[in-house]
Amino acid sequence: MGTNNIFVKICGVTNQEDAFTAVDFGCDALGFNFVPTSKRRVEVDFVESIVRKLPSEMITVGVFSDFTPEEVIDVIGKTGLNAAQLHGNETYEDCQLIANSVPFTIKALPAGSAHLKNFSEFGVDVLLLDSETPGEGKKFDWNFSTESLKDEKILLAGGLNASNVRAGIDKFSPFGVDVATGIESKPGRKDPKLMKLFIENAKSTRARMD
Repeated sequence: MGTNNIFVKICGVTNQEDAFTAVDFGCDALGFNFVPTSKRRVEVDFVESIVRKLPSEMITVGVFSDFTPEEVIDVIGKTGLNAAQLHGNETYEDCQLIANSVPFTIKALPAGSAHLKNFSEFGVDVLLLDSETPGEGKKFDWNFSTESLKDEKILLAGGLNASNVRAGIDKFSPFGVDVATGIESKPGRKDPKLMKLFIENAKSTRARMD
């Protein structure tokens, strides 16, 4: 799969088996959710124990919502994660502070957010384009135009699964795709067959586009 350049993030990882299976299947990043209200919330010690066993080139992402910059940076440091994904009402300044201390940063916004027009002011690496209800496996309206975002790296999320990921890539030509619910057998537990198919379909779609 070396010629394929679509970035695939498997999010909501809650156990070691799913983490290593995703790596074996060729994902580019793993996401670990620290949001207290999430069905996939994990603890710092657990994440640290997994991260130190992963390949050094793997992007490991902590998912946060309305944590202070200091809290995000502290968790990243304690766990050994190398990326942060910000899902709340973080200000431009909050995101800039985090981006100055964390190697790779993602800001999530719902399609249609007023902040999209000034997205560059967040100072992060990637825009995660999501639905209004993250983590629920729901798509946003794919008639949404990303013309104003053509200079941004877009990580497409929101209701993706093995059946529709190719269509999503064809529609939005994103930098990458992000999935949690769409490859699960139950919240927090990935289905290996669905995960493998999702990664294969995503990678092969970009190869066809190239």
